[in-house]
Amino acid sequence: MARFETVTLVFAPPDVLFDTSLSVETHTASMAGSSERAVAGVTTGLLGLGDQVTWQARHFGLTWRMTSTISAWERPGYFVDEQVSGPFRHWRHEHRFEAAPHAGATLMTDVVDFSAPAGPLGRLAELLVLRRHMTHLINLRNQHIKTILERSP
Repeated sequence: MARFETVTLVFAPPDVLFDTSLSVETHTASMAGSSERAVAGVTTGLLGLGDQVTWQARHFGLTWRMTSTISAWERPGYFVDEQVSGPFRHWRHEHRFEAAPHAGATLMTDVVDFSAPAGPLGRLAELLVLRRHMTHLINLRNQHIKTILERSP
């Protein structure tokens, strides 16, 4: 199983950052480069505890679908999304929001645990490609959120 963690400082209060992170539209906009879109379940608005969404995106020249559910949710401190079905053997993404020492800022921490299917070949893919690719996608998403919140009045 692979794990990575990213921390992003965003000049916005935790509750605003929490809600923005649960927005289907914000997520879709942040992943425009892979043509990601919500195709089933909750496809617009904010996700909440127990909600499921099926994402469809293009990565590595292939179209993928992943259905995830919001399995834990405590506003404005954290939520967790986990794969119900899709390309990974295991996918768990914990989102944490904590007031930063800077006035009006929040530390957004993403902890992602995942594993690829296909045994030893999947583990090799995790090490050589997937960890770097997934970290890039999470950072892309976080920079999008940071940009839209920090430019808002």
